Amino acid sequence: MPLNTAPAQDHLLEAAPAQVSDTQAAAIAAECFGLHGTPTRLAGERDLNFQIGDGRGESRLLKLSHPLEDPQVVDFQNRALLRVEAADPTLPVQRVYPALNGEYQVSVEVDGQPMLARLFSFVDGLPLHRVQQRSRALRENLGDALARLGIALDGFEHPASGHELLWDMKHASRLRRLLTYIEDRDQRALVERFLDNFERHALPRQAGLRAQVIHNDLNPHNVIVDAAHPERLRNILDFGDMVHAPLINDLGVAAAYQVGEPDAPLGTAAEMIAAYHRRRPLLEAEQEILADLIATRLTMTLCITAWRASLHPENRDYILRNTRHAWQGLRGLASLSREQAQEQIAAACHAAANPIATGREEPRP
Repeated sequence: MPLNTAPAQDHLLEAAPAQVSDTQAAAIAAECFGLHGTPTRLAGERDLNFQIGDGRGESRLLKLSHPLEDPQVVDFQNRALLRVEAADPTLPVQRVYPALNGEYQVSVEVDGQPMLARLFSFVDGLPLHRVQQRSRALRENLGDALARLGIALDGFEHPASGHELLWDMKHASRLRRLLTYIEDRDQRALVERFLDNFERHALPRQAGLRAQVIHNDLNPHNVIVDAAHPERLRNILDFGDMVHAPLINDLGVAAAYQVGEPDAPLGTAAEMIAAYHRRRPLLEAEQEILADLIATRLTMTLCITAWRASLHPENRDYILRNTRHAWQGLRGLASLSREQAQEQIAAACHAAANPIATGREEPRP
């Protein structure tokens, strides 16, 4: 077995989760935020998350950062959320609330573990990953919302926006050290093939592309939709993977989770891409490498989760939640030539720019 090591700046993914009881979480919520209720523990990758009722029929989310988390990075996330709320108040994005002392993050210590406590909105609805039949309208609304989110964050600056993160696609080449955690030889070769494509076609162009702070993790576990009308977005969650990076990387991440069946892998993803393009047009250089970035995100999912599952077998199910789709998507993309993939994305963007010719309407805000 390979050593349980990975590229630099991954200490939060490598470290064991913090230990906080429900009783301790309830005490923090009461003392810091004046929120009294019984907590329900929710899943999370690095942070600890607790849903707590506010006594008025609504809930809030108490988030406790990992002891190794940089307070500046936490502040970066808070300030970004406040920026989005101010720039686009109707965008369905998670809200952050101040503590009793007026601060948006409070230092606490639990059994010797220094942590930062924060309080967020909790919106009832259906997590997108539980929606079995996903419509075109849903994918278009996702693309449009992501474009709006990028517009809201455009120009936002913070000292911690350049922090290094293993999930940052700029650093995808570092994942080669993790390939040994993919035991099947054919699967490992498929991942290598797309990492090669990233290094050959996308990586050299990253520095010359539009760049800003991006969400960087619009996966189905981070989106809440209306249970009765699942095409309607209710909340976009989890800004923990935010980074300053090429803008197109944000769409590459999101579209990777919309790759469809192997016989038409980009068909459904193209619907999201087209809606994004209608709201915030992609440059030709961005369109040309988008398929490479979609595949790269899938390879990242497979490499990082295989490594993390070996480190934390007790959290294996949560860590590997997206791998089945990632393998299916990567195999589907492998059935296309790079030129075919580029042509499909270009066609989607062309159709989006000419809605009258295609009979498509603008997605609703």
